[in-house]
Formats: sequence, structure tokens, C-alpha cells
Amino acid sequence: MMEFENPTAFFLLLLIPAFFFLRYLKLFKPITFPLTLGDWHGHYFQWSSSGRTALGVVSVLCAVAGFTCLVISYANPVVHHQDRVYSSRGADILFVLDTSPSMAAKDMAGMSRLQAAVQAIKTLEGDNTGDSVGLVEMAKTAAVAVPPTMDREVFFRKLDSVIIGDMGDGTAIGNGLSCAIFHLETSRSPRKSIVLITDGENNSGVIHPFTASRLAKEKNISVYVLGIGTKGTVPLEYVDPHTGKVYSGFLNSDYDSTVLSQIASEADGKFYEVSSLAELAQALDAVGRNESLVQSYHIKNTDRKFYHVFVFIAAALFLLSILIRSVILQEVL
Repeated sequence: MMEFENPTAFFLLLLIPAFFFLRYLKLFKPITFPLTLGDWHGHYFQWSSSGRTALGVVSVLCAVAGFTCLVISYANPVVHHQDRVYSSRGADILFVLDTSPSMAAKDMAGMSRLQAAVQAIKTLEGDNTGDSVGLVEMAKTAAVAVPPTMDREVFFRKLDSVIIGDMGDGTAIGNGLSCAIFHLETSRSPRKSIVLITDGENNSGVIHPFTASRLAKEKNISVYVLGIGTKGTVPLEYVDPHTGKVYSGFLNSDYDSTVLSQIASEADGKFYEVSSLAELAQALDAVGRNESLVQSYHIKNTDRKFYHVFVFIAAALFLLSILIRSVILQEVL
């Protein structure tokens, strides 16, 4: 929120009504002499007064606005920011996000499963600014999209750009977990975890999910699995990013939650079965609480001043007022 370090400067605005009052008393009115011109046939020269009056009013308004901007500038407008500067490490969390075509099924409060997952992740990580977060995209193949970082802007930007079907058609859970483990095993964070969000069973990749889960346990990495989506027939629509072909129809959703639960248990983690947006938010909130760490930090205050912006605007308004008077109305200043 903008504040003013010199608010008493606004008393200068009283000069505006004072000026117009004195002008009304004709103290600032220049001395003029009437002069009537006419041609040989008796017709007087006429000037359209309505246009001149309108331009005169615009000129005055520009001058008043310019003076107001100068007063605001003199009041020294400033915006205060407070940022947390952490002096200890938080948790490292890597989200393994399923981007297979089935994640386009719209059974999460009118949103697709992928859209709901992205929204829930942004809500959770918007508050946990002390943690390092990363993203692994997983479908037929898997690849890290964002290594663990505290830069939420970079993370959210990439999260918003995730495209269904970009990693192919399939679900390589083992590959996705292994990719996440590779980027977490060398971390010095006191807590490391993987959050797998998927709506299907492992049907692709060369690494078995249980093998990856056991490896995560050996590396002291917690694994949370969220099985997202309702069971039954659900509407589905998405555009293949490689061919541009539109797929629309219905999906018979019936994944085996037992396998997903076992993947989590192999790494001493936890499985959440999510069938609504509220359950998804609750599951991610529980993960955040489990992985939270007490961190030491201090507050850094930064100020951003805006006086130069108002000076620039005032100069532009004064210049416009002068141009109207001298060029268009051809008045002597």
C-alpha cells in the first residue's frame, strides 16, 4: 500500500481554490482592450467561442492536474515491502505431476484433474515460502521441469505452462519417482519428500514403482501419493500438443488404489485417495504440515519511491497545457 513520508505537503493543494478565488476577484485578470474588426461590406470577423472555451478548460485542467502531481511528488510517495530472509533451510519438496491424457478428465468441480492439481499446489506453496519446491512432469516419460528452488515465481510460471500429453500417452510412475530421487538425493535439506499426483496405474517406463519407492526409503526421502479423480464414466477433452488433434469423449476411470497405496507404503509414506477439490486441498495441506520445519528468519524492509513518476507526469501535463495555449489557441503566455 502506498504511503506518504511528507503528508503535510498536501496543504499546498489549498493554493488551487485560493488561486481561482483571487482570479474571480479579477486580481490576476490581464488588462485588455476591445477591438472590433470588419470587412468593407460590414461583416464582422467571428471566432467560434465554444471550441476555444472547451480547449481553455482542458488547458486549465491539465495545469491543475500537473500542480497536483507536483504536490504528490513533494509528499514523497513510497511503497513498503517486507520480505522474509531465511537463515536456515526448509524442506525440499518435489512434485511429480501426471500429465497423461486421462488427467484432462473434468471431474473436479468443473475443472480437469490437472487444473485442480495445479491450483491446489499453488495454494499450498504460496504460503510455505521457506521450502524449496520443484516439479517433475510424468507421462510416458518423465523429466524434471523445475529443480528444487525457493523462487516461487519461476516454479509457478512453469506449473502454469504444463500441457496435457506433452510427455506422451502413458504413466511411467517408476521413472517419475526415480527422476525426483535423482534431484533430491544430494540435497542437504533436513527433510526431503516427493509428492506424486496421478490418476492411473504404472503402464510405461523401465523402472518399477516399487523399486523406486524402496530407493527413496534408502535415501531418507518421504513419498506421498495422491490418487486423484472419481471412478466411473467422466467427460474428457484435450488437444494433442504434437498433432493439434482434439480428443473429446468419455473416460472409464477405474484405477487400482491398492497399487498406489503400496507405492507409498514401500517408502514409509502415505496414500491419499482424492475425489474432490476439497479432498485434494486437505491432502496437500496434510503433506505440508508433515514436512514443515521450524526455520529461523529475519524481516527485510525495502522501500520503493515513486516521486519521480509524478514529476514526469506533472511535466507532461504542464507541457500539454502550454501547447494548447500557445499553439492551438495562439495566446501570448
